[in-house]
Parts: sequence; C-alpha cells; structure tokens
Amino acid sequence: MIPGLICLIVTLVVYGLSKQLYRIRPRVYLSPLLITPLVLVIGLIWISVPYETYHSGGKWLSALLQPATIAFAVPLYKYYNVLKKHAVEILVSVLTGSVVAMISSAILAEWMHLDAQLVSSLIPRSVTTPIAMSVSQVIGGVPNITAVFVILTGLLGAMLGPMVMKLFRIEGEVARGVLFGTSAHGTGTSKAFELSSLTGTISSISMILAALFTLGVAPMLISVLIR
Repeated sequence: MIPGLICLIVTLVVYGLSKQLYRIRPRVYLSPLLITPLVLVIGLIWISVPYETYHSGGKWLSALLQPATIAFAVPLYKYYNVLKKHAVEILVSVLTGSVVAMISSAILAEWMHLDAQLVSSLIPRSVTTPIAMSVSQVIGGVPNITAVFVILTGLLGAMLGPMVMKLFRIEGEVARGVLFGTSAHGTGTSKAFELSSLTGTISSISMILAALFTLGVAPMLISVLIR
C-alpha cells in the first residue's frame, strides 16, 4: 500500500511541476500530458518499479477521469443559448468527424497490417479516455493501449489544430471549438479554452458528443471494418 501511495504522490508532484512549466512556456511539446508520462516511465524503468506497484496508487487518478468529465457541465450551462442556436451545425459536424476518425483509424491500422485486437484498440482514439477505454473493451481492444493512442491523438490535435485554423482561415469560435473537441478531446478542449471561454465550451460539448457517437457507432462499424 505504501509504495502505491508514494507512486501516487510522485505522479501528482511531477504533474504539478510540469503544469507550472507549461504556464511559463505554453508549448505543446511541454504539455503536462506529454512530460508527466515520459518522466514517470523513465523513472519507473530506472528504479525497476513494476507497473502493478505503480497502478496500485495510480488507479485512483484514473478513477477520477469520469467525474472530471462531468465538470464540463458548468460552461455548457453558461452558454446554453449559443449551443441551442448552433445545435444542428454542431451535431452534424461532430457526427461526421467521429465517423471519419473511426474509419480512417481502421483503414490506417489495416494498411499497417496490425492484428484485429490492435485495430479495435485504435478505432476509439479520438474520444476522451474513459469512454475510449470502455469502447475498446466492448469491441475487443486493449483499453491500456487505447489510452496511449488517445493521449497521442490529443497531443497531435492540440499541436496541429492552430496550423489547420490558420491554413483554412477558421475564425469562428463555434467552428474552432468543434475542431478541437472532435479531433483532440480533452487535450484539445484545454487548448480551446486558451483561445476563449466560448471556444472551450463548444469544444467541451463536441468532445462529449463525439464520445456518445463513438460509443453507439463503433460496435456497428467494427463488424464491417474488421474481417
């Protein structure tokens, strides 16, 4: 129990320090979601700590993902009228983006000749971690591998998002929010809130809708995409 508690405390300290660093230099490559796991993995390997030992303490942080997602309800309530006004555009855009993300993931995995289990692990990569892991388990994937794909997708989305907005001259807050929330889930939403409160809110609802669409569509698509 004590080693697990120590691992939990170390994780919180590393995350806190990396977050302070990101505030000083807000660069994607210094994101706490990238720095924290890298430092922890290197440290665990260096001092030969088994994953099971780390997970005995780290699992409590994983358990907080679901209630943390519910916290997005606060900005949703604040901008309810805006969301209602653009409801159709948001729904259609997120549904299209979610389906494209799943199909493109499956095609990429098949092209790389990955086995069926890895394909299933890759398909829900564009939604928030707790939902992605649940979908992965339902369709025959490996939840822990899915979590890695989710983090990579979020970091890439947050990094490439501003470039895409500049390239295609995407200036509307609703459009920017849908872009980040659908393609980069929680990490993208964090980046969206840096642009504006409304952009972050739209990203929040897009992230939640993408998770719901993926949860409903993925099991149907998996039987078609994987032979």
